[in-house]
Amino acid sequence: MSMPVLRSRLPAVGTTIFTVMSKLAAETGAINLSQGFPDFDCDPRLVDAVARHMRAGANQYAPMPGVEPLRHALAARYEEAHGHRYDPDTEITVTSGATEAIFDTVAALVHPGDEVVVMEPCYDSYIPAIELNGGVPVVVPLGLEDYRIDWDRVRDAITPRTRLLMINSPHNPSGAIITASDVDALTALVRESGIFILSDEVYEHIIFDGARHHSMAGHPELAARSIVIGSFGKTYHVTGWKVGYAAAPAALTAEIRKVHQFVTFSTNTPVQHAIADLLSTRAGLDEIPAFYQAKRDDFLRLMEGSKFRPLPCRGGYFQLMDYSGISTEPDAEFAIRLTREHGVASIPTSSMLYRSAAPLVVRFCFAKKEETLERAAERLRAI
Repeated sequence: MSMPVLRSRLPAVGTTIFTVMSKLAAETGAINLSQGFPDFDCDPRLVDAVARHMRAGANQYAPMPGVEPLRHALAARYEEAHGHRYDPDTEITVTSGATEAIFDTVAALVHPGDEVVVMEPCYDSYIPAIELNGGVPVVVPLGLEDYRIDWDRVRDAITPRTRLLMINSPHNPSGAIITASDVDALTALVRESGIFILSDEVYEHIIFDGARHHSMAGHPELAARSIVIGSFGKTYHVTGWKVGYAAAPAALTAEIRKVHQFVTFSTNTPVQHAIADLLSTRAGLDEIPAFYQAKRDDFLRLMEGSKFRPLPCRGGYFQLMDYSGISTEPDAEFAIRLTREHGVASIPTSSMLYRSAAPLVVRFCFAKKEETLERAAERLRAI
């Protein structure tokens, strides 16, 4: 009997580095500063609200675009924060995590042979989503140390086949943020083009030192061609609930929903209602920047005297550390040895690079309890 030949759609892709490092941390008993999830509880009001909505019977399929109260609360928040009013009925779609929203957007907009400009290092779902949908990733490296966007290089990467430009601010893994001058450069770049923008803004509330988050929603010319991606998992410390969203003009949203309905169709119903309850009151949102800035500052203070050199972090909950004062090993080898021999798990930045050589830099997540950071830093200072 002849067997069919299996041809992988992603031949160069293995198990995600986040799974690999978390598994290694669990096997070795290491402190897990690799995968980006908090080890502290969410607001108890959120848990109480989920239970309340479950008891009230909100346990069946949610409407495909998301429950109405959550879409309306999102529309109100964007109008308040960025001065742009999304129509909750036609321009906001709730998804099963931001990763789904990213995939749905790429699948909806990118046709075989279309080019998608991506800045690296980047979240590891971007390029697989492009390739699975027949697109061609065009990778532009960010500047080392500060991870700023070189708009001249982006301009050089654009061709008549460019369909989509993917940006991320605050940036994972570096914590760099888009500034007003970046917004001006981006606007000038796409003004006379047919390019859409996918703006990954999942860390929008985690921004430091008095800086402002420049959402594409806050700039009318860009909002008209942008899909803004958000994550309640990041905002409310509930990454395991996997609730995200895409906000975009109605014509783009209609195409995204065509994909969404055949990927997950809808997202956890009582959780959506519970998030809507908190979001409509802004409960906890204003405290997020200071909360995470204190964690960043505590981690940096705890790491003083170590041989690691911190790179600038202006947002998100990751801290990049240069380890060239310790070793010249490639970052993946160093991260594995750091886990096995010193009991702290990190993420090698090479896992987020596709064209560039990897610097001697690893990523630590500081969205952890104070005692977790203290124990991790004690081990890292001893190296």
